[in-house]
Amino acid sequence: MEPTTRTWQRKRTTWRPLSCSPTNAGTRSSVPRASLSTPFSLTDVKTPSKVTIIRLAPNDAESLYRNKFATTEFFPRDVDAVLNNKLTLGTFLAVPRGSYRADTWPGSARFLADPPPSWALLSVWNCKDVFTLEVRGASRVKKTLAKTTRVLDRAMPWLGLPSIPNFFRPFGFHFLYGLGGEGPDAAKMVRALCAFAHNLAKDRGCKVVATEVSSREPLRYAIPHWKMLSCEEDLWCIKRLGEDYSDGSLGDWTKSPPGFSIFVDPREF
Repeated sequence: MEPTTRTWQRKRTTWRPLSCSPTNAGTRSSVPRASLSTPFSLTDVKTPSKVTIIRLAPNDAESLYRNKFATTEFFPRDVDAVLNNKLTLGTFLAVPRGSYRADTWPGSARFLADPPPSWALLSVWNCKDVFTLEVRGASRVKKTLAKTTRVLDRAMPWLGLPSIPNFFRPFGFHFLYGLGGEGPDAAKMVRALCAFAHNLAKDRGCKVVATEVSSREPLRYAIPHWKMLSCEEDLWCIKRLGEDYSDGSLGDWTKSPPGFSIFVDPREF
């Protein structure tokens, strides 16, 4: 089945869908979210040489998420189903070079018992195979300017000039979820993961990488994004409540004050 196309319109400094599906009864609005998006340059983004990125097996990813993020607001009890979903392209862990390697990865249990001073992880959800986006209503001048940036980027890639992809035809994107980390250099690890995710999405024919985090997320400012494609205080999404979304023995987060971080379920993005 071909992915559907959603049309977006430009309004002030935010990008919002023209229509949203109604949510089920019994909902609770989250703390303000920051929707952060970044387009692609035509060349790969270099990842820091002092950071190692390891792709985790779904069972290792589940173990890390349940151990470190189970009390995060909106954390799904069936996170294993999310991680094993065919739309999840992988969970990636960033660690300082020399601490762990992909070919000698000991498993999540050993990692949790002896973690490095700093680390970060995120998962990638393939929205491109579900729906595409398209921007309409832009003037001919803005379309020409956007095309000019792509021409310059293609002609002089060594300059690293930012270019605006062709958003005026249907395009796909990847959504980053489950982003988090610990340690004094966690922000550096997040930046390395975002660079890796940029290159992954570009190689798969996408034009944008997007994520949603709490507006109070400590690692928020480590996520590369364009302000013109992002929304600093996004409140248009609310969370459906039900038995499958409670935290069990961890407590009822629907009755507790919001924390600094949230776990955005990509199935509801």
